[in-house]
Amino acid sequence: MAEFKSFDKNVEVNGPTVLSVINAMKGFEAIDDEILKENGIENPAEDTWHNQQAWLSAFEKIGEKLGSNTLFLIGKAIPENAQFPPEIDNLEKGLASIDMAYQMNHRGGDIGYYKLVSFDGKNRKAVMECKNPYPSDFDKGIITSIVRKFGPDDAAEEVVLDDSKPTRKNGADSCTYQIEW
Repeated sequence: MAEFKSFDKNVEVNGPTVLSVINAMKGFEAIDDEILKENGIENPAEDTWHNQQAWLSAFEKIGEKLGSNTLFLIGKAIPENAQFPPEIDNLEKGLASIDMAYQMNHRGGDIGYYKLVSFDGKNRKAVMECKNPYPSDFDKGIITSIVRKFGPDDAAEEVVLDDSKPTRKNGADSCTYQIEW
């Protein structure tokens, strides 16, 4: 699978997830509203569910119109605006929590996952595997934001797509990120 291709046609994404992306696109409301409607997503709300493939198709159009950096910035905005339980109080827990949030906001079939493969707090390195149909730049934004939110104050985060492994940008099912802070 590649970016923007749902793993399962029955998967749905909840309205709050759609709304969080809309909120991250302040200034582009006309573009995102038009694109959402073109892809069959109308009136996202707290209690609605939407077909993931329709959502991914809309996401793809947003990337085409506004560029991959916009997808990164949208991903970055998601954790910046999210509430985290008090027990998520350090970087390792923060990175692991990405999958919990992902699982809570999708339903109906194989949605993939976010997996913290390794975490070395002493050497300030981690590896994250993202097996999902979302754009790689979006995932990079989410991870970057989590490092900023939960990393040490002196952290200078670097999140790099590991091109030595298969990536969704090249048609694979997952991407792996090397993280340093």
